[in-house]
Amino acid sequence: MARRLSGRATAEGTRRFAARFGSRVAAGHFRELTGGLALSSVGIGTYLGPEDAATDVLYQDAVTRALELGINVVDTAVNYRHQRSERAIRTALGGAVARGIVQRDEVVVATKGGFIPFDGAVPRDARGWFTTTYLESGIVAPGEVAAGIHCMTPRYLADQIERSRANLGLETIDVYYVHNPETQLGEVTRPEFLARIRAAFEALERAAREGTIGVYGTATWNGYRQDPQAREHLSLAELVAAARDVGGAEHHFRVIQVPYNLAMPEAFTRATQRVGEEAVSTLETARRLGMYVMASASVYQGQLTRGLPPLVAEILGGLETDAQRALQFVRSTPGIGTALVGMKSLAHVEENAAIGAHPPVAWSEFQRFFSAADA
Repeated sequence: MARRLSGRATAEGTRRFAARFGSRVAAGHFRELTGGLALSSVGIGTYLGPEDAATDVLYQDAVTRALELGINVVDTAVNYRHQRSERAIRTALGGAVARGIVQRDEVVVATKGGFIPFDGAVPRDARGWFTTTYLESGIVAPGEVAAGIHCMTPRYLADQIERSRANLGLETIDVYYVHNPETQLGEVTRPEFLARIRAAFEALERAAREGTIGVYGTATWNGYRQDPQAREHLSLAELVAAARDVGGAEHHFRVIQVPYNLAMPEAFTRATQRVGEEAVSTLETARRLGMYVMASASVYQGQLTRGLPPLVAEILGGLETDAQRALQFVRSTPGIGTALVGMKSLAHVEENAAIGAHPPVAWSEFQRFFSAADA
């Protein structure tokens, strides 16, 4: 087995990374996660692309270039490109450390588990492969898989953490998400879901104590955006309470990932969550509960990189491209920590990393987006 990088992201290491860029980045480019970690306001995602060697190399080069340009948040999932994205990150990060571009403690690596991943490619007999890999091995028991694709039992998550650690070549995964847990609500009752998520959190608290992960969270698509009466709705306050129950006041449930962009602003604009008796937005709920927020789909898989209305350029002045403006909108939103954007082109890495030289837009200007929408 290939040697894994020891250690994890630390406050000292990530602040060292931030300091190295000095005046090349503006105030506000680095934001603080629990424990004093300094995270860049733009992170590189690795979701899209075919499962082939050429795309592996593109991601390897893109991650390396992102690290060179002041981006220290790398996001992936075990099922992205059938585990190949995690393996591309292993090559990139291992090479960057070996060449002195970064040290391991300067980089925050996040991955996810929940969806059952193929291994490198779709097998000819997917059912047989699943039976052999997961059922006959005892990793998954009948009845534990929702929608035919999702599992979050403690035994399954332990297996997935180990697969991701091996894929990434890391001793410790800095942020580990339960991936789209709302998938379970399509098949199980809410009480059963809460029992399952509580068991998952117990397993992740144990992994944090053992040092295989740093902190954990939930990476969602619909869960936090939907109204409380919706079947897939997730209550962040309820999940934080479950984490406190199993992990105490010093629990490790500290990060959420939600889709947020110019076309999908619900996390900021809609009061889908309740804190006590008050209905508030997901971002405000996260702020009150001390959660760091990663925004996924910041440029909506490229749909927001061209053709934006003139008002966007007017409010987000000083930027050259619509992709930069879309990212600036996300990273300027109160409550957003890091705007994640998939990048496998060096030109896109350089374009998007350049946003770090610009301070977030002041609220006095930013709120014009919403006053215009109300007009």
